[in-house]
Amino acid sequence: MEFIPAKLPLFVKKLFPKYTWNLPTEEKVLYLTFDDGPTPLITNWTLDMLDEYQAKATFFCIGNNIEKHPDIFQEILKRGHVVGNHSYNHPTGWKTTTEAYVENVKRTQDIIDFQLQKLDRTEKACSGGSKNNNQPEPRRQVRAGHQSTTNNLFRPPYGRITKAQGRRLMALDYKIIMWSILALDWSLKTTKEKCVKNVIKNVKRGSIVVFHDSEKASENMQYALPKVLEHFSKQGYTFKSLNPDVF
Repeated sequence: MEFIPAKLPLFVKKLFPKYTWNLPTEEKVLYLTFDDGPTPLITNWTLDMLDEYQAKATFFCIGNNIEKHPDIFQEILKRGHVVGNHSYNHPTGWKTTTEAYVENVKRTQDIIDFQLQKLDRTEKACSGGSKNNNQPEPRRQVRAGHQSTTNNLFRPPYGRITKAQGRRLMALDYKIIMWSILALDWSLKTTKEKCVKNVIKNVKRGSIVVFHDSEKASENMQYALPKVLEHFSKQGYTFKSLNPDVF
């Protein structure tokens, strides 16, 4: 039986120091992340819940799901959140050749870039196509989160990535984003109450927390997320996206 801890063991971070596991800070800041979307209903519900607490997050999206639900992906961007690459179809890095793995990531990046360009075209059309109207550029936070060829965010499915795959992706200027805390919301053996405890008990300032906006995790996540947002809001925390500018 495979055991997956909610809190990252320190030795794992030391084994892979070039990956991002948290963002140390003296400020009361948490980085909520959501994997495996966009998914109808679940992602939309997540966006509405984040809005209630004026929280920003990072959505690590699967390319195949973006293709199926481009309107939901666009909604993530329009609400001011940052998007990241979570592969095209969620392969296990340990069971995939390096070449196939990298191509899988690139395929998803093309899809993400296309959607980002689509948003830019929409915004330009809404503003009349002019940048000389003395008006601030709309949704600057969204644009700051757009993935460029020199600053892409990638989270490996299952957290399983070989050293060779990691080296290849970092050579292509990807930032490999891991985590500090897993809510374990996808696990059928984890109760919804335990998901809340997994986060509240283990979080520190600058922690990167993983939830899933997927149907499999929906019951646990929809119970846990509001309680986590409420708890840490009362503690004076803010919730920020993993804006590429911080790396």
